[in-house]
Amino acid sequence: KNKIMGANDVNMNSRPVRHRSPFNSIKFFVFCHSLLQLAQLLVSGYMKSSISTIERRYGLSSQKSGLLAAFNEVGNTVLIVFVSFFGSRVHRPRFIGGGALLACLASLLMALPHFLSGPYEYTDRISSTSSDNSSGLCQSESVLTTSSSNQSCSEQESPAQQVVYPLLLLGQLLLGIGAVPIQPFGISYIDDYASKKNSPLYLGILLAVTSIGPAFGFITGSMMLRFYVDFDKFSKDQIELTHKDLRWVGAWWLGFLVASCLLFLTALPYLFFPRNMPKEDDQGEDVESRPDSKQQKTDPLQELSLLQFLKSFPRIALRTLRSPIYLLVVLAQVNLAALLAGLATFMSKFIERQFSQTVSFSTMMIGGICIPLAVLGTVLGGALMRRFNLSVSGASKLCFAAILLCMFSAMPLLFIGCPTQRVFGVHPYSSGGMSCSAGCQCPNEAFNPVCGSDGVEFRSPCHAGCITMETDVNNKAINYTDCRCVGGLSFASPGTCGSGCSRLLLPFMALLGVTSFIASFSQTPSYIMILRTVPAEDKSFAVGVQYMLFRVLGESRSLHAHGPVLYGSVIDTTCILWGKKCGKQTSCLYYNLDGFRHRFLGLQVVFVCGGLLCFLLTVVVLRRRTRLQEPQQTSKGGYELVNEEKTASKEKEAKGIKT
Repeated sequence: KNKIMGANDVNMNSRPVRHRSPFNSIKFFVFCHSLLQLAQLLVSGYMKSSISTIERRYGLSSQKSGLLAAFNEVGNTVLIVFVSFFGSRVHRPRFIGGGALLACLASLLMALPHFLSGPYEYTDRISSTSSDNSSGLCQSESVLTTSSSNQSCSEQESPAQQVVYPLLLLGQLLLGIGAVPIQPFGISYIDDYASKKNSPLYLGILLAVTSIGPAFGFITGSMMLRFYVDFDKFSKDQIELTHKDLRWVGAWWLGFLVASCLLFLTALPYLFFPRNMPKEDDQGEDVESRPDSKQQKTDPLQELSLLQFLKSFPRIALRTLRSPIYLLVVLAQVNLAALLAGLATFMSKFIERQFSQTVSFSTMMIGGICIPLAVLGTVLGGALMRRFNLSVSGASKLCFAAILLCMFSAMPLLFIGCPTQRVFGVHPYSSGGMSCSAGCQCPNEAFNPVCGSDGVEFRSPCHAGCITMETDVNNKAINYTDCRCVGGLSFASPGTCGSGCSRLLLPFMALLGVTSFIASFSQTPSYIMILRTVPAEDKSFAVGVQYMLFRVLGESRSLHAHGPVLYGSVIDTTCILWGKKCGKQTSCLYYNLDGFRHRFLGLQVVFVCGGLLCFLLTVVVLRRRTRLQEPQQTSKGGYELVNEEKTASKEKEAKGIKT
């Protein structure tokens, strides 16, 4: 009898037990969403950490590699607002899960070019079939090298090789489409069902954890790029290059396979989250009250057809953008997004070139120092919002102070660096100086840097006029001798001379880390300002408009050019020697380091100033609004600037559209 009673008790209490399921907890949703964005942004961070390697592997310019890095924004820009507008009308968790699965497939597609293309070819390997000039020394004739080079060119022009760049672009496009529902739906879902007190903390945690995603991407890139790109095609003994060689290409494709597995695993929980979740306990609010009331408010708009939506879209977008606070905060974020686009995509390349470091070490500096400090700043920004229960006005002042300090810490970076190393016949340029190696018949495509005993760098042993070389037991060159173009002792060592600037890496990274830490303080307060200055039903749409403006404004500061493309174009203008292969221009071999530093970092300072101006205007507008609305001021936790009249007018507008 007791057993039967116990069974009845279980049946009677089945509904409350179901409500206590982890899939009905906003805390568990925040946990799952953090893991998903961690995996999704890992792919993004990994792509940016590998971009200079992909550039070198397939002979791309910085502009082309920048286009590749930014191409995921194409699908994002087109779809983000539409998906966000329908955010309150669809099953948001399932849309998030579907987007994650699409991103998983896109990540697999990104790795595909490695398996379609042949082995990586570089100068010595191109001429390796020639027994006479496999070492690249100065010779009077080079007949066999030409035939070998022609053979390599025919392989380079094969259909499999030509499809590589379009495949990478397609993968990035699908990755952007898959990412469309993830952040807007996630942020609006959390803000809908979290208590007002905990919402800033949850968003701070979410933004901080998602900031770790690119950090993991850069750290993963640092580990993967230590493996040779074709380690699956050659044995260890057949790999001749070392990490410090400027021709080294790491296993860029390996991280995409790892990321696709993580995306698949983190997408699965979203199939089990409900469409409407019980609101987090705040003041004993009924579990079903919020979803029901929300459903009532959105009913008029839910009945809109796609055609009606397209007709009403400009009016709704205009209403959202009419809020000066919303518009100014988004424009400030646009400037900071453009700043981050350059830092994330090309800062590791900058460190590699400016301070003569390896690719893997440079990516580790970004992923191991800058991003973790930015995460810490994001968490502290959210914690300050919660601790002092800051209003929108207080949040704007916090953002302004953070970006002002950021500008002061960023300015000295322009002056930390060294001039370009001396490269014979390249920098400083002199056409007459090449006469010493004129009889060597050096191929234009040769690139195997050596450092002369007089401190001058040469493109290859042939360009240095070296006749003989010394090898170790493994038949690898350790020294080149009898070099006609080298002064003094007339010998040269394999590898670049470097910029001689490695001693300045520590102060540079310290300042860069401080700048990242301070700038990230504005992240959580600015998101809260956006969410608290629009009607509740427009949250998904407002976040979507914000993301669209990121793409349209923050990443297109020049005609037809997204952010990374702009940075890539600026970097390309500082190139002083382009590589050549099969008569076509490939990636840059040498940069003017002073020009690289001033133009690249100068562009960052411009964006910091833009963000500072927008936050300053936000403070001014809020101060004027406070003076005009003093009688209507709310109590200490006055987050919201939206009143019920806006919601009512919105419903009337929707009914008008229907009719």
